[in-house]
Amino acid sequence: MQPHRRTTIADIAARAGVSISAVSFALNDRPGVSPETRRRIQEIARELDWQPHTAARALGGARAGSIGFVLNRPARTLGTESFFGDLISGIQLGLAGTHVGMTLLVARDAEEELQTYRDWWRGHRVDGVVVIDPRRHDDRLSLLAELGMPAVVVGSHPSPEGTAPSVWIDDSDATETVLRYLHALGHRRLAHVAGPPEFEHTAMRTARVRTFTEAEGLEQPITVPTDYSAEAGARATRTLLSGPDRPTAIVYDNDVLAVAGLGVASEMGVAVPRAVSLVSFDDSAMIRLVRPAITSLTRDTVELGQRAAVLLREQIDTGAVLPSRPGPALTLSVRDSTGRAPTRPPRGRSAH
Repeated sequence: MQPHRRTTIADIAARAGVSISAVSFALNDRPGVSPETRRRIQEIARELDWQPHTAARALGGARAGSIGFVLNRPARTLGTESFFGDLISGIQLGLAGTHVGMTLLVARDAEEELQTYRDWWRGHRVDGVVVIDPRRHDDRLSLLAELGMPAVVVGSHPSPEGTAPSVWIDDSDATETVLRYLHALGHRRLAHVAGPPEFEHTAMRTARVRTFTEAEGLEQPITVPTDYSAEAGARATRTLLSGPDRPTAIVYDNDVLAVAGLGVASEMGVAVPRAVSLVSFDDSAMIRLVRPAITSLTRDTVELGQRAAVLLREQIDTGAVLPSRPGPALTLSVRDSTGRAPTRPPRGRSAH
């Protein structure tokens, strides 16, 4: 699918049957055209989704010289999740030496994110965008396709042919790596403290937890969705460790959740890893600095962002939708938060 060409004042002039100069006068509120002609030109400009402040660049067909990145996450999580800083650093590396910048916006909700894409594209502010946290039925990707706006998704699987390509890491296989390790340690009662269920990677991880435990004959797992915040992670862990049949291992979808869970285990006197093992995704500095350090899947998020930016640049340069590309490989970094499963089901408080 080829991106749609932006509307120029030449297009407006052709539709109105006037000169380009007349369109420029009308859109910039300068004398030289009659009131009736001005109104007709402005009406056509609105119909074509053209914005007056972009006249000079649109006339020359120039690029905006920037790519966009919208973060639609609770503001309280942004300062604690190193994933975003690493991803942005990688995007900047992917733009190094190109004279292309990045426009960043933190959106309050889904509608603001959608409106931002409309405004950026119609206002000629960016030449394409990097999209994170894809959903199964994603209004953002539908809108970007409708606009003809080049996009790259940081996702969990290759995109369907002809749609915005992804730089992907298979979250399903990544989850299996964690589960097989815990199973080898003898764990049969697992819990999953997850992110928002509408995210594709959350759904993939949750599904793999379920299918793996069924295939291996383990006890039915518990998945608790959260908004990725420390408060939600602590709340979920407190509930899991307060039950009569608490899990012997908990897998967390990000490091903020995992560190919060470790704090709750200490608060409740539940020994890690003797009574419960903890594993996280992301592998930021925070989980290597706590004690015990937390076992995690390690990925190079900086390289992930760099690959996404390079793919987006190539799409913009070629004017075509390119195939998806794999992201950097994942490895399991084993640390002190995981150990052999308890020989007896833990109930109540555990002594250190």
